Amino acid sequence: MRLYLATLGCRANQYDSATMRAIAEAGGHAIVDAPEEADVALFNSCAVTRDAVADLRQAVRRAARGNPSLRTVVMGCAAALDDGAIAELPTVRAVIGGAPFARVAGALGLGDAAAVRAGRQEGARALLRIQDGCDEHCTFCATTLARGAARSRPIAELVEEAGRLAEHHAEIVLTGIHIGAYGADLGTSLAALLEELVRRVPAVRFRLSSVEATEVDDALAELLTGDARRVAPWLHAPLQSGSDAVLKRMGRHWYTAGDYARAVERLARRAGTFGLGADVIAGFPGETDADHAATRALVAALPFTALHVFPYSERPGTAAARLPGTVTREAALARAAELRADGECKAAAHRFARAGGGADVIVLGAAGDRRGLTEDHLTVRMRDASLARGTRVAARLELDGAALFARTGCR
Repeated sequence: MRLYLATLGCRANQYDSATMRAIAEAGGHAIVDAPEEADVALFNSCAVTRDAVADLRQAVRRAARGNPSLRTVVMGCAAALDDGAIAELPTVRAVIGGAPFARVAGALGLGDAAAVRAGRQEGARALLRIQDGCDEHCTFCATTLARGAARSRPIAELVEEAGRLAEHHAEIVLTGIHIGAYGADLGTSLAALLEELVRRVPAVRFRLSSVEATEVDDALAELLTGDARRVAPWLHAPLQSGSDAVLKRMGRHWYTAGDYARAVERLARRAGTFGLGADVIAGFPGETDADHAATRALVAALPFTALHVFPYSERPGTAAARLPGTVTREAALARAAELRADGECKAAAHRFARAGGGADVIVLGAAGDRRGLTEDHLTVRMRDASLARGTRVAARLELDGAALFARTGCR
């Protein structure tokens, strides 16, 4: 059987798709590049914004037009929240929420999915989903509704899978829905897992995907700032807003803007080279001009090196959809644009500061357009385009105009 696989959304979805690919290949099925070539199609969906759900529907319809005999299964977050609209799309035979691999494999006719995990993934870097679900209740988030309660995978299972991935990948990214809560249900912690991975899986570089700033304890901080060749000195810490009033309306009760600032400043002080990213929502219900100004002020004050900004997108079923004080779409877009510009300035300053320094680079990109990712999550261009994708090299960073290049072979 020929399977077409399309993934929308976050790294957790990408990991789930890699697992489904491995299940299909283990059963002797072929993965094809276009739905026109396929017998069955699997769409792994995202529900984080209205646009993500619209993109899914458009992709399913387009695939059906090109191949009316296709048998389509939709999994993931949008599938979990489906009110029947996805199920009514042409060629859709099953809508399965989340990532129950055995159920999805059964719906596709792939055969036994027991304990199959990818030993090698398509990307230059590997993804390892360490947990699923979230016990927090941010008022804007549909993912919690879709993914359910937090549940962690056992350390021994993750070490075994990481060992297989390390045979083919120089970096492994630990991902999930709320990885900072890893282990709470098992009597352990994210730091304990990371310590065991570093001890048991040599050579590879581990990177954390997204962790709440206030969940970085001393043990985790030591790992993030200790040996950059084993644990990337990089933290993506969701901020969402620099206004305490907005944070309260968002249901993010576990920190204030001041708590966030103290946590990331403490961490950044511990490392010579450190990357700091954040998510920010612009135009949340009730957000005033003063709230927006507070967010911009906090962004300016903290050592961010990357910022992911998006305008608020109302999601059905979330508490935020019932909040008063709707911000106009035009205002939300304007505020998002200002924050993106602020983030670009911070990123440019970090690139400039890194010029002339050394870096531990994983080679990415297609042949003829080789790029690299540094330990502090900078995307750089490679001077040596002959390096194979996935190669890990020591390099010297050079600024050429606005672009940062990595030159290997320098002392």
